Amino acid sequence: MSFFGFGPAAELDITLTDAESRRRVEHKTEDGKKEKYFLFYDGETVSGRVTVNLRNPGKRLEHQGLKIEFIGQIELYYDRGNHHEFVSLVKDLARPGEISQSQSFDFEFTHVEKPYESYTGQNVKLRYFLRATLSRRLNDVGKEMDIVVHTLSTYPELNSSIKMEVGIEDCLHIEFEYNKSKYHLKDVIVGKIYFLLVRIKIKHMEIDIIKRETTGTGPNVYHENDTIAKYEIMDGAPVRGESIPIRLFLAGYELTPTMRDINKKFSVRYYLNLVLIDEEERRYFKQQEVVLWRKGDIVRKSMSHQAAIASQRFEGTHPDNRPQHSGAATGGQENE
Repeated sequence: MSFFGFGPAAELDITLTDAESRRRVEHKTEDGKKEKYFLFYDGETVSGRVTVNLRNPGKRLEHQGLKIEFIGQIELYYDRGNHHEFVSLVKDLARPGEISQSQSFDFEFTHVEKPYESYTGQNVKLRYFLRATLSRRLNDVGKEMDIVVHTLSTYPELNSSIKMEVGIEDCLHIEFEYNKSKYHLKDVIVGKIYFLLVRIKIKHMEIDIIKRETTGTGPNVYHENDTIAKYEIMDGAPVRGESIPIRLFLAGYELTPTMRDINKKFSVRYYLNLVLIDEEERRYFKQQEVVLWRKGDIVRKSMSHQAAIASQRFEGTHPDNRPQHSGAATGGQENE
């Protein structure tokens, strides 16, 4: 802002090379609103240009250099002063000197590693952004541009079902089964509930999807539970021998992939919570963790050279069945 006629002598603008063709996705901001950002994947090149727009063209502007940074950082809301950077790349675009007219400078960060998914939660934020800085003797001129990173995964076909029992001695005995333990974000949870013994008057049953965000370590651990969905599966009293089918579509809910121990700063886990309520409003529940992951369709024929390199970096056999983060997604299309 200008104060008594004195203000920034220049403004910076950042544009991406493929801004017209690159996909944009909605992402939640810290204040809960949704905005659209350019989408990137692990291993993709980030390139573009920084433009220095002079406020008074023709008047010389002295500077101590122009640089562009690509940063990935984690911010814990209870420790706002500290930003934990896990990616930090810098490129100098111009040496110290003078600029007498608006000028553009190209930049390229090749095959950038982006190991984690962008995330905005209750107590933590993980963001990626470009930051251009024109250094000046008194006041630097800066500009930031956020992007969103999605982490695509692949899981082996072997995906065991979940079978559990819930019982209260001589009062209630039920079994429930979910078809898988790992679901992609557009998947359908299919299951069944079997009533083996019913001696209490149940009036209502539902399945909740609970997101648990854990931040901090040691004595400074914070747990934040958020009920993402409530899905009623029964209204009325069941009888012995009855079975109730479950079919829960995940696509309609705001979900992220499961995140475990991200940079030793936070975790995001999901649970299916089976809740039974009797006529005296007593609640019985059983909780089971499920793994959520983001699925991508890889179209190898249209893979660019950089996507092929990224693919080679991440393909391979994982004997412990951990997810393989697919850098090859740069040449493919993410599932809608």
